[in-house]
Amino acid sequence: MSTTKFGILLWNQATDWPSYAAAARRVDELGYDHLWAWDHLYAIFGDPYQPIFEGWSSLVAAAGITKRTRLGLLVGANTFRNPGLVAKIAATLDHVSDGRAILGIGGAWMDLEHEAHGIEFGSGFGQRLDWMDESVGAIRALLDGKEVTSEPGGHYSFDHLRHQPTPIQPHLPVMIGGSGEKKTLRSVAKYADLWNAMGPVDVMRHKIEVLRGHCADVGRDPSEIEFTLGIKATIRDSEAEADKVWKAAMEHNKTPLSELEDDDTFWNGTPEQLAERLAPYIELGFTTVISEQPAPYDDETFERLVGQVKPLVEGVAV
Repeated sequence: MSTTKFGILLWNQATDWPSYAAAARRVDELGYDHLWAWDHLYAIFGDPYQPIFEGWSSLVAAAGITKRTRLGLLVGANTFRNPGLVAKIAATLDHVSDGRAILGIGGAWMDLEHEAHGIEFGSGFGQRLDWMDESVGAIRALLDGKEVTSEPGGHYSFDHLRHQPTPIQPHLPVMIGGSGEKKTLRSVAKYADLWNAMGPVDVMRHKIEVLRGHCADVGRDPSEIEFTLGIKATIRDSEAEADKVWKAAMEHNKTPLSELEDDDTFWNGTPEQLAERLAPYIELGFTTVISEQPAPYDDETFERLVGQVKPLVEGVAV
């Protein structure tokens, strides 16, 4: 019998802290494997000026009110912080949570939040992904208790940098998000313990082949990398009812449906429909499913995703 992990990302926009904290507790109580937060300073769906909580702070707070779920950013914006600081924050979260931290990271993409905060955004995706690759190499070394000094010509200037304490986990896992074929997937092959991606099955099948090629180039066994699939689930007894709940959530998040016409990651339907959609991804090797959940947080979907969809995809009688 195959085992599929399930995680929840709580949209940390358009909410208040009591609601967020209650949802984090519920995710933990229901037995989810992971609890994730975004790393954004402005809201990324709808009006960017809606309330949004900072990611790392949310995770540290969640660590104190949860007991078992792993905690990570999906994914951290590499541009926001010095990589040495990121490694220190991740190690601190690992101690606060008694060894439950995951370090998620990506190249960053939202120009508005960078411009408004005066954060360097670089010349484009290519440069930011080069920065990320250099960053993750340093972070991995620091988390493993090694000393880091930057090579000449890089973006960072570490000088005999060392950290204590190291994480509780002997190997604190790193997740890299994204599917860029030339740079992101090469960084995944070099450094990632988990890879997060989303998109149609055929596209994901192709991305996996590209990733396998990069793994061969760098001497990495792709089976060492946990494939995680991103979706946004709303579950009810009918697809029409799920659509109604989802539309209300988008209205709450000030997100016109016209902005979502090209987003195929919103999966609204019955447990059977979601399990059917997940099946081909699981066959491709996506052993972990992470559903992003908007506020107001939908307890029925939380319950049915792990309580009904999970058994269906694992072939267990509900």
